Amino acid sequence: MLAFLRKQMQDLLEQRAALKTELDGVLSTPTTEQRDLTDSEQATFTAKREEIRAKDGEIEKLQARIGELEEDEQREQRAAELLAQNGQAGERRERVQVTSEPETYRKGGQTSYFRDLFRAQTKGDSSAAERLTRNDREVASRLQRIARGAEKALEGMEARALTTTDGAGGEFVPPLWMVNDYIALARGGRVVADQVRPMALPPGTDSISLPRIASGTATAEQTTQNTAVQDTDATTGSVTANVTTIAGKQVVSQQLLDQSPINMDQILLADLAADYAVKADVFVISNNATNKVGLLSVSGANAVTYTDASPTVAELYPKGADAVQQIHTGRFLPADKHFMHPRRWAWMTAAVDTAGRPLVVPAANLPQNVIAAMGEVASEGFVGTWHGLPVYVDPNIPANLGAGTNEDRIITLRSSDVIFFEGTPQAEAFRETKADQLSVLLRFYNYAALHASRYPKSISVIAGTGLVTPTF
Repeated sequence: MLAFLRKQMQDLLEQRAALKTELDGVLSTPTTEQRDLTDSEQATFTAKREEIRAKDGEIEKLQARIGELEEDEQREQRAAELLAQNGQAGERRERVQVTSEPETYRKGGQTSYFRDLFRAQTKGDSSAAERLTRNDREVASRLQRIARGAEKALEGMEARALTTTDGAGGEFVPPLWMVNDYIALARGGRVVADQVRPMALPPGTDSISLPRIASGTATAEQTTQNTAVQDTDATTGSVTANVTTIAGKQVVSQQLLDQSPINMDQILLADLAADYAVKADVFVISNNATNKVGLLSVSGANAVTYTDASPTVAELYPKGADAVQQIHTGRFLPADKHFMHPRRWAWMTAAVDTAGRPLVVPAANLPQNVIAAMGEVASEGFVGTWHGLPVYVDPNIPANLGAGTNEDRIITLRSSDVIFFEGTPQAEAFRETKADQLSVLLRFYNYAALHASRYPKSISVIAGTGLVTPTF
């Protein structure tokens, strides 16, 4: 029971952390722009605060239940220790047998262990939880009595050799399903999507257009006094990002939801949310549709080609410098982040110079020949620096590009120039739509839009045969 409640606590804390991230996201843009919240942002902020308060209430209530059970467990452990220390020994032994109270889950009794387990876990039934706790104490006491020779349950039985094979006793050794420690599907995160500029998706629209100056005005030295000065008209245009819907569903039987000792709807909705995170990240990185263009598909972005049949980290280094300088030259503002596939960073960390010294080392051990520095050892997210900029690895960067379908890409970016609009994720369960077949439809969806083409020269992409599958 404690293990289940602790797992519930972990889930609640993760949900609260996600809500806090969303709350911070609402404040990020007004903070950056040094302005007050708009009405829409204020409404979203207030709603998120209320959700966090409600979640805190659930956490506090669950913590109280956990504390009670932990206190019971400690008392039982202490009682067992005292029994072991003060039990009778020698020729004279006294038997103490409780006969006034029947066992909680005795054969033919009025209570069911599995029904109580289900009700305690899914309905929060305190009476069922109390019976489960009392049963734990009874089982522990019975095992102690058996160990001390107080029960002779095997007297009078015919001696036979039994095993765990079905037909020879095996039916009495049931399999143990540790459902509370289920194995979730491994998925990547949304590293790139979380590192560009976030904004709340405005309501009531299916596209977001930004006006832009296509070509600017001009100045020039006046030829002589009282003559015409330079006269160049600016031209304008716009950039549009269409709103897209990212959604998924799962149909489950009512029986599975009712009879499973854990919350299957919560597990499946969490899995849908995890897959949404991956798809949102892929949308930002490599989507290629009209007005839905990801970083790798932006027209006019800086292209850096690295072609080599035998690529080396030393040869890649100047390509990174080229990617940075092209942003400086074309955008006139600095780049601030590199993104690459985890395999590319691992390949870089494996490189050594002619003396066998590593070229990428922890920052605390920087030698003179270092070309990059390690930060955290991570499968995704921040891992170190390269050309003075932070490096983020993201497993959602494609690694099947190029003529040989085995190339990855390195993206260098001025991240604040890319805007990723997201709405509030919606996780829902519908019984009515599948009522005729006693099923429940679980649904997760969100709306998003991406402006990656505002400043194409803010993006540099290193590509070519030098980025094929690395060898170690």
